[in-house]
Amino acid sequence: MLNVVISDTSTLIIFNKINEIALLNKVYGELITTPEIAEEFGEKLPDWIKVKSVSDRKYQKFLETQIDSGEASAIALASEYDNVTLLLDDLKARKLAK
Repeated sequence: MLNVVISDTSTLIIFNKINEIALLNKVYGELITTPEIAEEFGEKLPDWIKVKSVSDRKYQKFLETQIDSGEASAIALASEYDNVTLLLDDLKARKLAK
C-alpha cells in the first residue's frame, strides 16, 4: 500500500509563503489534511491536498488538552492509518505522535 502523507498547517503555510507548495506534491504526491488545518491555512488548498475528518474525535479532543487543534487533528488522523508520514514542526506534537 502507498504511504499516506498528512500535513499540519505550518508546513503548508511555509511552503506557500515561499511559493513552493507544489514542491510538496512533487515529493509526496497526494497529501491529506484535516478540516481544522484547512481552516487554519485560510486559503484554497490545491486539488492534490485532500481534506479528511478524524473518525476518533475523543482521541483528538484528548490530544487538544496538550497541543493545538491542528496538530491534534493531524496526529489523530495519522493514527487511523498503518503506513503514514506525518509532516509536523511542533516538537511537543512530534513527541506525542511517536
